[in-house]
Amino acid sequence: MNTVPRDALSDDPFKGAATFALKHRMTRALWTVTWFLFAAWTPPPLRRWRIFLLRLFGAKLHSTVNVYGSAKIWYPANLEMNAYATLGPGVICYSMAPIRIGHHVVISQRAHLCCGSHDISDPTFQLTARPIDIGNNAWICAEAFVGPGVYIGEGAVLAARGTAFSDLAPWSVSMGNPATYVKDRPRFDREAD
Repeated sequence: MNTVPRDALSDDPFKGAATFALKHRMTRALWTVTWFLFAAWTPPPLRRWRIFLLRLFGAKLHSTVNVYGSAKIWYPANLEMNAYATLGPGVICYSMAPIRIGHHVVISQRAHLCCGSHDISDPTFQLTARPIDIGNNAWICAEAFVGPGVYIGEGAVLAARGTAFSDLAPWSVSMGNPATYVKDRPRFDREAD
């Protein structure tokens, strides 16, 4: 399925044209209804059920991941999570492009992973989408924001309400808006099973 946004020159969104193909929009609509009816209300222990639903819609998830029912995933086929990774309560995965999450990563409550933006220099305000990669053992703290095309290095920490618009170095701690380096984080070895 084509997940690339349509060209705004030929399909003007300001005149009501759709940004994505009909099949893509229908899949997302079905996904939204499915998650709302069968997963959004489920208690934390039913994680295997939520993993099943996400996989049904194309997500690539290790069997040990944990995705809370209140998390919102825009397009599951663009989500990949490795062993023991967690999407906490209220996390938003605006997965217009692939979001790859390494093992032992924690995405804390109400954090926002956003792959989509617009080209502000283009008069058609063309939608753009770039992937997000989060390295093993990283932590995206509560209400933090990770923007399109950002790489979060292995073991890096983005502090609460921090905003990452550029890459974060491995084993670093960054905070603020925009996120700036604060200090190094001690390295440790925690491998995926």
